[in-house]
Amino acid sequence: MAEPVRVRRLTDQEGQELQQIVRRGSTSSVRYRRAMMLLASAGGNRVPVIAQLVQADEDTVREVIHRFNKIGLACLDPQWVGGRPRLLSNDDEDFIIQTATTRPTKLSQPFTRWSIRKLAAYLRRVHGRVIRIGREALRCLLRRRGITFQRTKTWKESPDPERDAELDRIEHVLEHFPDRVFAFD
Repeated sequence: MAEPVRVRRLTDQEGQELQQIVRRGSTSSVRYRRAMMLLASAGGNRVPVIAQLVQADEDTVREVIHRFNKIGLACLDPQWVGGRPRLLSNDDEDFIIQTATTRPTKLSQPFTRWSIRKLAAYLRRVHGRVIRIGREALRCLLRRRGITFQRTKTWKESPDPERDAELDRIEHVLEHFPDRVFAFD
């Protein structure tokens, strides 16, 4: 029969840090539970008891203990790699950006500006290239690359050199003669 899994002897500093994590409880729940596992193992508890204490699988407890014995307190931080694999290559992203920065009329589309919805629909229909991207992923990609579809505001300043004086006169009249009505063309 194999020897029970136990943590190696804790240094004073490791023990203090683990106790601090458990006492405070303000850290992430993953760090807290892993610190509990290590302290319970250092206290002489066996894996099934620890698993029941922290409501975890026995294999998970064994894995945390083995990682602690190998790398120390770095085992408290999860090394999760996850998420869905990328569906778009860098070439696809470049093509999307190139399409987004091209006027729709040049691509034989019946509108003058792209919207996220129109661009996503167009990308699904492009001949010779299958690009399936959702609107939110497309919005994030465009934001990362600094592209926006907002119209630019074309406020223009008056070239009139007397503009400030005229505005001052209007404000004066509005303050002193509130019953006056102005009409602007």
